[in-house]
Formats: sequence, structure tokens, C-alpha cells
Amino acid sequence: MDPVHEMSKLSINGTMDHKREDYISWADYFMGLALLAAKRSKDPKTQVGACIVSEDKKIVGMGYNGMPTGCHDDDFPWGKNKDDMLEDKSMYVCHAEMNAIVNKNAADLKNCTIYTSLFPCNECAKIIVQSGIKTVVYMFDKDDAKYEASKIMFRATNIEYRRHTPEVSKIVIEFPTHKQIESP
Repeated sequence: MDPVHEMSKLSINGTMDHKREDYISWADYFMGLALLAAKRSKDPKTQVGACIVSEDKKIVGMGYNGMPTGCHDDDFPWGKNKDDMLEDKSMYVCHAEMNAIVNKNAADLKNCTIYTSLFPCNECAKIIVQSGIKTVVYMFDKDDAKYEASKIMFRATNIEYRRHTPEVSKIVIEFPTHKQIESP
């Protein structure tokens, strides 16, 4: 090992200190955030989350599927009802990808990556294409014409899409106690 690299491992007091080796990858981190955002959804059947990341790995948008701002969750349907479309949640719910794009904290999303727990439907794909996002990373997919239409649009606009393969089987979040925060 070269002397410069060896010196970089020495702490101020001269002991060897090494970085943790069990940290998660960027991709697992961002997909984990999308899955965590999905936990905010009140949808009883499908909870979806999305996390938009810039080229330099900065989070620029987060979202989950839910009712539009100002539409109280208790006043709108959460089920499917093909007999009465006004009683079908799909008429009202904003998807996670839409919410992440609309609630972005950046001037634009050009060349960003969106991590989403479920492959985007055709309506969200339109918004993704229009936003300038260039990569879609998803956890799960459905076999349905809505999702095939998304793939057709993504291929036509050179938006890369790929399924996320986690490097870890789980990420555990535990809220520390006050005592744990104070310990070295």
C-alpha cells in the first residue's frame, strides 16, 4: 500500500481508523427512500413511493400516492368501482411519480433519475417524459397495457428503465432513544 493511502487511515491520535464497510449503496439508499415514502400512502391496497435524484446524487423530489392537496382523505373513495367511476379512487388519487415531480425542489429535472417502488403507469410516464427525467429505476412491475405503453414511450424518448436489484435484503430504521444519541 502506498504511504499516502496508509497515512489517510491514521486518525489524529495516531490509531488506525477505518470507514464502515456495511453501508448501503446509493441505489439501495434511494430505493429505500422511495419505499419509505410509500409508507405515507393511505391507499389500503397499493402504496407507492418515488424519489427523484439529480446527476450529482442530490434528492430533488419525493412523493407517494395520495389525494390531491386540499382533498381530505376521508371524503374520497379508496376502492375500485368500475360501475360508478365517481366512486373509483383512480379518478382522484395522485400517483407517487406525479407528486414527486410536482413537489420538486429544483428548477428542472433534466437528466435526473426517478426511483419508484412500482413501474410508472402511462399517465405518469407522460409526466416523466415531459419533465426531462432520463432514467427510471423501479422495484416492481405489473403486466398491463398501461405499463407496456409506458415502456413504449420511454423507448421512443430514450429514457432508460431498469428493475432495481437490491444489494441488501432489508434496511432497518429504528428510532434511537435520547440516551443512544448522546453515547459516543
